[in-house]
Amino acid sequence: MQLTNIRNFCIIAHIDHGKSTLADRMMQNANIIDDRKFRDQLLDDMDLERERGITIKSHPVTMNYTAKDGKEYEFNLIDTPGHVDFSYEVSRSMAACEGALLVVDAAQGVEAQTVANVYMAMEHDLEIIPVINKIDLPSADVEEVCRQIEDILAINTDDALLISSKTGIGIDTVMEAVAERLPPPKPEKFPEYTRALVFDSVYDAFRGVVTYIRVMDGKLEPHQRVRFMGSDAETLVKEVGIFAPEPKATKSLQAGQVGYIIGTLKNPSDIIVGDTVTISGKSEVTPLEGFKEVHSMVFCGLYPVNADDYEKFRQSMDKLKLNDASFNYHPDSSVALGFGFRCGFLGLLHMEIIQERLLREYDMDIISTQPSVVYRIHMRDGTVTDIDNPTHLPDQTLIDKIEEPLIKATIICKNDNIGEVMKLVMDRRGEVTKTESMDATRVMLTAIIPLNEILTDFHDNLKSISRGYASMDYEYEGYQVSDIVKMDILLNGEPVDAFSTLVHSTKAVHRGRQICKALKDAIPPHQFNVPIQATLNSKVIARETIRQFRKDVTAKLYGGDVSRKRKLLDKQKKGKKRMKQFGKVTVPQKAFVSVLKS
Repeated sequence: MQLTNIRNFCIIAHIDHGKSTLADRMMQNANIIDDRKFRDQLLDDMDLERERGITIKSHPVTMNYTAKDGKEYEFNLIDTPGHVDFSYEVSRSMAACEGALLVVDAAQGVEAQTVANVYMAMEHDLEIIPVINKIDLPSADVEEVCRQIEDILAINTDDALLISSKTGIGIDTVMEAVAERLPPPKPEKFPEYTRALVFDSVYDAFRGVVTYIRVMDGKLEPHQRVRFMGSDAETLVKEVGIFAPEPKATKSLQAGQVGYIIGTLKNPSDIIVGDTVTISGKSEVTPLEGFKEVHSMVFCGLYPVNADDYEKFRQSMDKLKLNDASFNYHPDSSVALGFGFRCGFLGLLHMEIIQERLLREYDMDIISTQPSVVYRIHMRDGTVTDIDNPTHLPDQTLIDKIEEPLIKATIICKNDNIGEVMKLVMDRRGEVTKTESMDATRVMLTAIIPLNEILTDFHDNLKSISRGYASMDYEYEGYQVSDIVKMDILLNGEPVDAFSTLVHSTKAVHRGRQICKALKDAIPPHQFNVPIQATLNSKVIARETIRQFRKDVTAKLYGGDVSRKRKLLDKQKKGKKRMKQFGKVTVPQKAFVSVLKS
């Protein structure tokens, strides 16, 4: 296929605006899938994606299309996620494309993630075609949506495509627009060399590492020996191919094409997303630019329930990291939980998805600790250190100040809810810096909020007060000095490092009471009273007590003097006292979960 007849593009949109359905219809239009094998959300191959109705991973597919003028085209489509937590997937997909279809729901209009994705596409210098979806809905307002796209995104909508992915209206015009309006891949810079960009990879138990690539220069064929320039790993190419939508072997991959290569690599750590693949022995080849390093926003500890599963857990993490480059981890240990990993995620949904995938795909039972963010600690001696684990906080007397990360949140809500949304932001120590009217019914708020404050239930509360209409996107905004304190949780007088947390001083008492109450409900009674205490600098700020089991030692008495009963009760009391000194508190897995949800 000639370079001028190849079109590489992605579909971008806010969550639930119809990206995956449009991809389904385009594949049906190109006749690459048999009707017997077709199912909705065809590219979403994870059970999790289908259950939740969201796209988690980018999925490439190659289609051959014959335009109305008779020309043959090769379309390389990459369906991308819509949730903010998976924006790194979107950015990597864009690096393999020259154009994008911007899908906007005709009933909901421009949403927060729509704005974020468009800015990302502009940074990658992509040609954007606006597509108004769901025009068949009774509540669709095409004119208003076009006005929003022009006013907010500065994209001309004179040639916007009006479609309904569900019913198939306008899919032909989308296919023609891709062929006519999106640019072909740029000419090869170094046709004498072979260079391909690694934009994703998966681990196959039978075939080893499968690497997803976009060929920039030259071509790749089976039986070539290639080198990954970042890791300096070499492998013999056993197979190259395209996604149609299942992997399909081909004779070669030419410049401009998107596909996969399978070599002899079995170690997931040899593959780096953003790496350059070239022919072995070509030392003069310049690596491709790759991707900017992703910064984790949320951290938590993951530990196997059974300590004997640690090695299996480590291998599972390696394979998962191969499939999700935005996930990172390093070994960690806890007195209460044993050996595990400290993991970094892009957000709470990302954290939830990773934990669910470990359970389903790798059959790992795990315990998760309280999520936290990266705090910047300024010491009195002038040194600066970053910590993401409360147990690593230095002695309070050595600290000069603590800085916490901020986010810049873009919240779109109805005019009726603006007061409640602003109150929610202020309750989370945030500040609304800008309000902008989008249309007669909706407003866009820009707010600066500490990242720690949106970790647990901010998004749920936002959806609740707006009756599901509000949408939110955020980006990293730097650090600010804050009064952060370390709160410890003591069980029977012993600190449990897994429950330690860093909180703002004004929220410490409330949070301490929440955790103590959650633990009281989750930890079963023991043979002795178990005090649960939240402490700040050795000062108790909240307390609950788990009542002990008590055997009725006086049941065997059938009368006599009261001193006989007292003698037995005193003997039991001494035993309980001794038991409290030497007894250990057993913390079940559900206690850790209850603290996360409290």
